[in-house]
Order: sequence, then C-alpha cells, then structure tokens
Amino acid sequence: MSAIKLAPVRVGLLGIGTVGAGTFAVLTRNQQEITRRAGRGIEIAAVADLDVSRARALVGERARVTDDAFSIVRDPSIEVVVELIGGYGIARQLVLEAIAHRKHVVTANKALLAVHGNEIFAAAREQGVTVAFEPAVAGGIPIIKALREGLTANRIEWIAGIINGTTNFILSEMRDKGLPFDVVLAEAQRLGYAEADPTFDIEGVDAAHKVTIMSAIAFGVPVQFDRAHVEGISSLQAEDIRYAEKLGYRIKLLGITRRREHGIELRVHPTLIPSKRLIANVEGAMNAVWVKGDAVGHTMYYGKGAGAEPTASAVVADLVDVVRTLTVDPGNRVPHLAFQPDAMADLPILPITEIESAYYLRLRVADEPGVLADITRILADARISIDAVLQREPAEGERQTDLILLTHVTIEHRCDDAIRQMEALPTVLSKVTRIRLEDLN
Repeated sequence: MSAIKLAPVRVGLLGIGTVGAGTFAVLTRNQQEITRRAGRGIEIAAVADLDVSRARALVGERARVTDDAFSIVRDPSIEVVVELIGGYGIARQLVLEAIAHRKHVVTANKALLAVHGNEIFAAAREQGVTVAFEPAVAGGIPIIKALREGLTANRIEWIAGIINGTTNFILSEMRDKGLPFDVVLAEAQRLGYAEADPTFDIEGVDAAHKVTIMSAIAFGVPVQFDRAHVEGISSLQAEDIRYAEKLGYRIKLLGITRRREHGIELRVHPTLIPSKRLIANVEGAMNAVWVKGDAVGHTMYYGKGAGAEPTASAVVADLVDVVRTLTVDPGNRVPHLAFQPDAMADLPILPITEIESAYYLRLRVADEPGVLADITRILADARISIDAVLQREPAEGERQTDLILLTHVTIEHRCDDAIRQMEALPTVLSKVTRIRLEDLN
C-alpha cells in the first residue's frame, strides 16, 4: 500500500532581506531533497516586506506578497511563520501574535530571544507550538541542536565562542597588518563586513545576545541578557595585540559562559587565548564555538556565522524539524531550552567581580629601579601570582617604558583592587590596561 501524500506545509516569511532571500533560494533549489527529509513538502506561500516591489521581483508568482505582516500571522492557511525582521519591537508583536494563532515560529532573531525569550517560550508552551531558533546563533553552525540534543548526556562545564564575524575580521586584520582599530573598522565597512552603524557588533552586544541563549540551553536557566557583562573591542590597542603575540597568545572577542559552584559566569570581552588552541586560529569573519562537557570532553563547531545561504541553511533545518514534529504531542517535543520547563535551575548569573580569570596587565611605568618590586608586592598582597613578565626596552633617552604582566587565575575583584593600588603609584604613568586571559584547557 502506498503512503498517503500530504499537502505541503505552508510557510509565511516575514522579511525577505539577505537571509530571507537566501531562505527562499535554498528552499526552491533543494526542494526535492528537503521533501525527502521532512516527509512532506515545504512551500513559502506568503511573503511580507515593506519593499513590496523588491519582494515580488524575488519570488515572482510563487508566493503572495504583502507589506502587512500581521495578515500573514493571522492567515489560517499558514502553519509556520519565519521571522527574519530582527529587532525587539514589531518582531516581538508578530511572533507573539503568530503563537496566539497557534502557528509554529522559526526565527533568526537573537536579540528578541535574548531579551524576551522567557515570555515567548512560555506563550509557545501554552499554545502547544514550537519556537525554533537555530539561525539565531552562529549562522549556519548547528550549535543549538548540538547543545540541546547532541550533548544532552553531558553536564556542560563551559562554552567559549567567537560568535561575531565582524569583530573577528577586525581583530584578524589588526594582528596581520598591525593597523589601529579605526582604520580596520573603516576597511571592514567598505568590504561589507561591518554595518554603517557597527555598535552592536564592535561593542559586544551581538555576541552577548548569542552567548545568553547558549548559556540558557547549556545550564537550564532562563535567558538573562540583562545580567551579562559586555565589553567590545573599540578601545583595544594594536600594541596589546603585538605584546600578546610575543607572549604566545592571540586576542579574540569571546562570549564565555561557565558553570561555577554558586552561579554562572556570563560575559563577553576581548580575551587572550594561547595561540596553540584551535579557537585562537579562527580567522577572518568565521565563527567557532568550543564546548566542554564532562562526558564528551572538548568539542568545537566551526563555520560561517552569517551570510545569506549559511544562515538560510539553519532556517530551513529548523523548518524541517518543525514539519517532522507537527503530529507529535507538544509534551514530547524537545524543550526550547533543552531542560523540561519545570526543571529549570535558579542559579544566579554572577557579577563580573566574582568571575575567575587570569589577566594580562599593561602598565606604562617610569624606567627607574624599584618599580617592578612595588608592583609585584601589590599583587602578592592581593594573593595574585605572576605567570610571566615582559618589559619593553626603552629607546635611547626615553625615561618610561611598557611593563606587561600575565597573572595566574584569580577572582576579578582582587585584580580590581590591585589595579587601583598600582595606578596610585607615582611611577605608574597611565591607566592600567587589563585584558582577561583564558587558557581553555
């Protein structure tokens, strides 16, 4: 007896910009393969975009085109809504409205989920629908599925990720060419790696949205973006990249989340990583996420973190997952944040002063006897041990120099106290530059 052929699942696409166009193209090009995997066809039946003429030029007669996104989320013939608008405002209204109409949602909107995820997931559970969000983190890299399903046997210990391609491109160029941040940023904008307003990228906000989502899945806690510590790369100096290289390290903007006994670390900041680590050698606009589980050990996920078709790959994968579970009882679907809703932990997000890290410290000091002794005494009093020291030879006639120290792991508030005392010394001539250092061993 032949199987009953089911009608294709009708999808409403909200936003047909770069990723939306890529999604439409991938679905169209790979329709046969996708249908074989999903068990039934998936068709984009309606597209909403403010630029109706551009949208119509992209989809032709293959889908209804409108500038009214709400008409799509309320359309009873639409079973799944793909939200690719972005931002916190209208996107939140559309997603909640789609859920209220019992439609499954696929979204690439990391900002929306990092800020409003708890509300959205609760609404989805109440309506018995799924919110899928693989494309929200690291583009085409299937890190959400890996954390939520592939590593489900593990007690995740930590995650460290290069999850913003713009900043990784800038740092790679600064290291390779020895250029200052502003020059490389302008080049990144010219090449299309950075937006005209790059604030979310270069100040670490985009990466913080993504690591917030990964942290919630890894540790079974609510999304808590407002508790994340966020630092960007705009104040990073080319000389620190050079000094790090001399000491055997590279500087990357990392999103880090780590389980500790009394809470969870959740932070984004420039970080020294030993140059022999795989993740330290991720260059250009590529992304990588390194995960440490108690059973599996270290695993790393590498690939394109943005772009039309890499991100579309994740959108379509989520669509296939949704289609496969349309007939599954909601209670038997994979939970949004990996853990069952009634088993979520109440571990707090630790303040940055309570995190544990090693540190790179660069001091501009007077070139005279006793300076290093004063500084090492301050560190010893703070119970901070020194791992390495590098002192630049001053040029002839120069009366000051750079002193670079690497410390062993300590609690951040001890480092804060030590830096305040160092800066009070008359022989320390400027603010201390402090960059966190992670061995990732």
